[in-house]
Amino acid sequence: MKRRHLLLLPLLLATLTLSGCGLWNKLFNRGTNIQPPKALVEFTPTLQVQEIWSTRIGDGSGRSGVRLQPTFADGKLYLISTDGKIEALDAATGKEIWEQSTRVGGGLWPFKHKKPGPDARYAGGPTVSGSLLVVGTLDGHVYGMDAATGKQLWSAEVDDEVISAPAIDAGVVYVRTNSGSVYAFDANSGERKWANDQANVPLLSLRGNGPLLAAHGVVMFGSDDGSVVSLRGDTGAVQWKLPITKGLGRTDIQKLNDADDTLQLDNNTLYATAYHGQLVAIDAAQGQLAWDRPFSSYVGVGVADKELVGVDDDSLVWAFSKDGGGDMWKQDALQYHWLTAPVIQSQYAVVGGVEGYVHWLDLSDGKLAARVRLSKDAIRARPVVNGDTVYVEDVKGHVAAYRIGTAG
Repeated sequence: MKRRHLLLLPLLLATLTLSGCGLWNKLFNRGTNIQPPKALVEFTPTLQVQEIWSTRIGDGSGRSGVRLQPTFADGKLYLISTDGKIEALDAATGKEIWEQSTRVGGGLWPFKHKKPGPDARYAGGPTVSGSLLVVGTLDGHVYGMDAATGKQLWSAEVDDEVISAPAIDAGVVYVRTNSGSVYAFDANSGERKWANDQANVPLLSLRGNGPLLAAHGVVMFGSDDGSVVSLRGDTGAVQWKLPITKGLGRTDIQKLNDADDTLQLDNNTLYATAYHGQLVAIDAAQGQLAWDRPFSSYVGVGVADKELVGVDDDSLVWAFSKDGGGDMWKQDALQYHWLTAPVIQSQYAVVGGVEGYVHWLDLSDGKLAARVRLSKDAIRARPVVNGDTVYVEDVKGHVAAYRIGTAG
């Protein structure tokens, strides 16, 4: 494996700092603590939310810093954990359909010191397309499995951790590693088709990679050096690359410019954000900028019919017009709750936060419409929506399904 670069995970470090740990200050000689979450205020809910079921998948992401997210496909919910568990549930009832469990050994990232056990530190994905399930591991492996049974069909090796979801398109599996490389594998056999080494990963970057977005014969992603990149799906050659940060600041931390959010493709328009960067709308085919505006975020935006909903680096929630990026509203009630990326559910934006709460915001004005608490543990991964149901997972593997009803 290549030498890994130094990484940051703002949410993890925020949690450690709030718990009295001086890790942030020791590593980066920062004199002030990260702000604690703003006190939540009571409000009258205008949306009914009911928990349908809840469960737990192993230890979740543990202390790996990975944003594990459920995957919905064909009425099933697929879950993984970094301690060797992968399972499929009936999405409507939470009833287990199949489970594979492998005992793993070794220390936790980044302080590994024991001899590793079997390689089942699932961390990237799962991604499901038709009958194929693909998952990556912290030990640099990719597995293709039968989505109906969990049986392994093929395996492949890559150069580093896989901590974001692979993408599957037109018979090809695309995988991104934490070193900056992107791989393409045949979906049927797992045979490598090509590898693209993005040899521009900075020494210091945020812990995490946004998932790859594959469509129309290309694969796109946000890079650790603050660019949005499009690769040809057949060869891996760079089709276009567009910087969306300015690289300003005097210290290494101020110069962090990651674009590791989740890209959103709406028709032919690609939306992306970057930490210490901008919110941009890009013509996905040509790689040409349609519009941009200052907006620092490390989680990305949700796309509704007329607006984009984004969370900035202080966890202020904003709505912008899709036509030019103008401000529509701002909600500061969840400041410093280190929110997930928003997901759109009907007329609401849904986010999770560091204290285990899930919040629904009205798209028309940004007002809080509903709130539930999954657990007391942080939610870092974007919730997953299917119709009137949203699925949420926290860092310790607690998972719940919530159904929204009519406005009260």
